[in-house]
This record gives sequence, structure tokens and C-alpha cells, in this order.
Amino acid sequence: MAELTVTALRVVHAVVGTGSFTATADLLGYTQSAVSRQVAAAESAAGVPLFVRGARGVVPTPAGALVARRAATVLAELDAVGKDLAGLADRLGGRVVLGAFPTAMWVLAPRAVAAVRGRHPGLTVDLQEASSPAQLRQLRAGRIDVAVIGVGADLPAYDLDGLRREHLLDGRSLVAVSKEHRFAGRGQVPVTELAEEEWIVGKGLRGEPQFGAWPTLLEPKVAHTAREWHSRLGLVAAGLGITTLPEIAAPAMPADVVTVRVDDPAWLGRAAVAVTRPERAASVEAVLAVLRDVAQELR
Repeated sequence: MAELTVTALRVVHAVVGTGSFTATADLLGYTQSAVSRQVAAAESAAGVPLFVRGARGVVPTPAGALVARRAATVLAELDAVGKDLAGLADRLGGRVVLGAFPTAMWVLAPRAVAAVRGRHPGLTVDLQEASSPAQLRQLRAGRIDVAVIGVGADLPAYDLDGLRREHLLDGRSLVAVSKEHRFAGRGQVPVTELAEEEWIVGKGLRGEPQFGAWPTLLEPKVAHTAREWHSRLGLVAAGLGITTLPEIAAPAMPADVVTVRVDDPAWLGRAAVAVTRPERAASVEAVLAVLRDVAQELR
């Protein structure tokens, strides 16, 4: 069999996926005539037709489907070579342990780890979920390298003496409600409308910060308590109450729960802060740079 080029394999794979020469041209940034030439070259190399042209597009022949299937493996390996070479050029390796409080684990921390993989293939990031006080203890003990903690007026004044801190993200608190709730169609509600609502609040170990009812309410009506966030949101989705939620977690809401802002000048919310030991290795600096970028995107 004559040689199949990488470009021809990429085009055949794309045509099978899109079912169209035109869509393949748009996907790969080629002209339609260039796509046709690459398909013709692939068919010449294979010695058999790879596609049947029809009024509704193109359909792969058995040979075309086989070539596309093998092409997927070849292209994945070639892409892996590129990433491996980038890792050698980057020269940044090792392991960083990143801690994060529970709601930072929903979006901020996972996106940061994914971004680190893309920028620094040789660097491994291990994630650990823990409350802010637990993270600070682990950081001082050398068990984690970066702690993403929450700070706010309703939280303890954590002892950060001798540690380095970096502000990542300010986040207002929101309320999460069922999609059937009377607040669901509104972007914002005044705090006065929260007074008669029933609340789902957090329950944890002593010393662990929790989200309770809205912090400026004097006598909130607590309907249920739950330790885990998925339990709280399940109760909310069932219409059994509403809950306070940090803005940092809003992008990860299940489909049957919506978030609403609260107009409350007396409450500024909480912030996410990255804390490290005074000496920062290059790998830790790299993780912090990614955290800053992801936080900026979330803003």
C-alpha cells in the first residue's frame, strides 16, 4: 500500500466524523478543494474508495471506516508525542499537593489542575479536599504545598503568621433554590424577602466552617441540616428549603437548582485565598499562576 500522510489521515478521520467535506474544511481550516485532494490522495494510497458521495453528504465505505478508526489511534499518539516534547522543553516536573475547601473543589481547583496538565505536562498536581482550618494545619506540617482557603467576616481570623497569602477571588454569597421556587425567575432579590424562607444549612465537625442561613438574618427558619453539599442541594431541588451558596460554586449547579443574587449591603461575602509556606518552589509558583488565571476567568 502506498504511504498515507498524516494530513490525509486527519482529513479522513474528520470527514467520517462530520459526514461532510464542507464541515471538515471548516473544522480543520482548509479549503473544500484541499479536503477533496486529501481524500483523493488517501483513496489512491489505500487502493479502494473510502467514501460514497450522496445528496446528504458522504458516507464511509467499510474501508473508509477502517482507515478512520486506525487514524484515530495514530493521531492520538502523534498528539501525545507533542505533549511529551512540550514537557521536555518545559523542564518543570515533580509533584505539588493542592488543598481546597469543598466548594472550591467544584470548579476552581479542578479547572486549575486541568490547566496545569496542559501547560506543564511533567508536573503532577494531587488534589486534597479539606476545610480551611484543616488545610492550614496540613500546610504547616508539610503535607500540602498550596492551600486554597475561604476568608470572610463570618469566619475565624485564621493564623497566617509566617505564611504567604495571595488573593484569588472575591465572591458574593448567593442563594440556591429549586427551579420551581418563586425566586427562580429573578436575577436578584432583596434580603428582606429571605426572612420567611426555610433554610437548608450545613452541619460538620466542630471547628469546620459551614454555610448556614443567610448571615444577616436574625431568626432564620432552619428546616434541615446536612453535612454534604450534594445532600443540601438534593433537599433544595426537592423544594424543601433554600441554601446559602458561595458564588465560586455557581457554575456547578445541577439542572434542577438555580442561583439567585441577594441585595444585602450589610454582607460582602467571602474570598478565596491561596496560602503557601514562605519558600516557594518553581512548581508551586506554576500552580499559583494557573490558579490566578482560572480565578480571573471565573470573575
